[in-house]
Amino acid sequence: MPLPTDHLDAVARTVHEALRGWAAAHGQHDIPAWDEAPDWMHASTRESVRHALEHDAPDGRTQHDQWLAQKVRDGWTHGPVKDAAAKTHPLMVPYDDLPEWERRKDALINALARALA
Repeated sequence: MPLPTDHLDAVARTVHEALRGWAAAHGQHDIPAWDEAPDWMHASTRESVRHALEHDAPDGRTQHDQWLAQKVRDGWTHGPVKDAAAKTHPLMVPYDDLPEWERRKDALINALARALA
């Protein structure tokens, strides 16, 4: 059963802030707080949470594949830096090519979404 919108928003906010902390701990400091994040970032997190909740036991690989498909659908391409204006992102690569900390982040999304739902 899908989450009510207000509950989905609360879970997405918590997942976003946890991922923001995770990224910062690994040297990535470009993720804004939820209240300062652009709408596209909110939508992306909500979609990732929905995916984690609506699919049977998604793992980090399927979570990354969902995110990658979402980015391609929204016009993003691989690039050397994350640039929202140019819609480029360095992590638009196959799951096996991701750094270990990023693979663990994808698994974290699933665990948090399921625990908070």
